[in-house]
Amino acid sequence: MKKKLILESGEVFHGEGFGAELETAGEVVFNTGMTGYQELISDPSYCGQIVCMTYPLIGNYGINRDDYESIEPAIKGLIIKELCDLPSNFRTQITLDELFKKKNLSGISGIDTRRLTRILRNYGVVKGKIVNADADESTVVSELKSTSFPTNQVEQVSTKTPYANPGRGLKVVLVDFGSKLGIIRELSQRNCDITVVSQDVTAEEILLMNPDGVMLSNGPGDPEDNQQALEMIRGILGKVPIFGICLGHQLIGLACGAKTFKLKFGHRGGNHPVLDLEKNTVAITSQNHGYAVDQESLKATDLIETHIALNDRTNEGLKHKIHPCFSVQYHPEASPGPEDANYLFDEFIELMEGFKK
Repeated sequence: MKKKLILESGEVFHGEGFGAELETAGEVVFNTGMTGYQELISDPSYCGQIVCMTYPLIGNYGINRDDYESIEPAIKGLIIKELCDLPSNFRTQITLDELFKKKNLSGISGIDTRRLTRILRNYGVVKGKIVNADADESTVVSELKSTSFPTNQVEQVSTKTPYANPGRGLKVVLVDFGSKLGIIRELSQRNCDITVVSQDVTAEEILLMNPDGVMLSNGPGDPEDNQQALEMIRGILGKVPIFGICLGHQLIGLACGAKTFKLKFGHRGGNHPVLDLEKNTVAITSQNHGYAVDQESLKATDLIETHIALNDRTNEGLKHKIHPCFSVQYHPEASPGPEDANYLFDEFIELMEGFKK
């Protein structure tokens, strides 16, 4: 099944299609992870995006029942160099191609992913489309240039109704902006009694639950598209401990008066070094974000910068000067990736226990 990837900038890549026989368009980004493609595919933060894997061989350990980060993938498509048809791993249940067919997802293999990644690094993320081999290239380019993708990605991936993940410990409200299951796993391992709520929850609804703490999850898209969430955060700030991850981190920044901006090509992978400015230690982290908090704008807020990325010196962590609130731009639950920053969940537990006293 011959297919091609066409970018709005006019570049064309020819390859072999896999998964469902459909055309798909989205924002083209790249991920530097060597493993973890199953978690990546099922990460809601990739809603609306076509992901290029820089590691050349993908699918070599298949797909298993344990490594999903959501039930239904939100990713638009996958771009890889070489697709493994015969995976070898004791947990393998189906192949990557079979998963894409079952989930009605489209992918393309056999293209020069190194060349594509260099284009994205030089020019930034672009719109692209995986199409049939006989598609007219000039027509597709014109369509991409004139297309505006939806800005309600968080609404698309957030739970529509609250649900409980019972525990016997501290009561945590997890606001689902596109939460990975890894966050629930880490809180559950610490015996938290978790209530997962929708992205449009109000401050009054959260406080009525009388939680010991509030977790603001990761999620897709531009943080400035979530104005209702900013009002919610301002309404609970100082009344309950807050821990924000990725999009949750950016929303805390915006709610407290800081600004955010779009990165040229984002941070996506499991090998990003981050410096903890307070402990003077470095953690290798898992990241997936296209926006960052503007460090200069923090000067006019009550937020303190706690972490920075060592690759480009952008902001990676915040804490409030007055209220029990902190956040990180990366993923302490990893999935996939190193677990260097897993201790942040323990610090959240300590923050909640201290606030109760």
